[in-house]
Amino acid sequence: MQLEGSCHCGCVSFTVYSSHPYPYNLCYCSICRKTAGGGGYSINLGGEYKTLKVVGEEFISVYQAKIKDSEAGDDHESPGKRHFCKKCGSALWQWDPRWPELVHPFASAVDTELPLPPERTHMMLGSKATWVVTHAGLSDKLFEGYPKESLADWHLRLGLVDENT
Repeated sequence: MQLEGSCHCGCVSFTVYSSHPYPYNLCYCSICRKTAGGGGYSINLGGEYKTLKVVGEEFISVYQAKIKDSEAGDDHESPGKRHFCKKCGSALWQWDPRWPELVHPFASAVDTELPLPPERTHMMLGSKATWVVTHAGLSDKLFEGYPKESLADWHLRLGLVDENT
């Protein structure tokens, strides 16, 4: 599915192809919540990095989150790069060099009508802010941390992968 997205002020727009366009995965971690989660979580989609086309690149800023490592007792910079509009602050997508073929646009930046997921995955609930209420459906899955099932595997399990890939 071809996705079109943009920031709020219109300085940045993008297109990307996604074989995993269902916005099902709600992440409640502090990074997603503080950088993109107006409802206390963010939702990202899966896209093919090689198909990402951007207009307004000069308005993009990149943030690499600090990851707290409680076992080691220190912080380190995430290799993941979160792209934002530096004019209006809209979160656009996340790209990580560990998986260079993928890009993860934030559903909140996508202008294309997205399909309604048959179930949702609520992840990183152990990091959820106390003021956030989890609205889970009967078939939704809830995880304190990261689920083992990937974004691609979720789409595959439910038969929701675009056949044109």
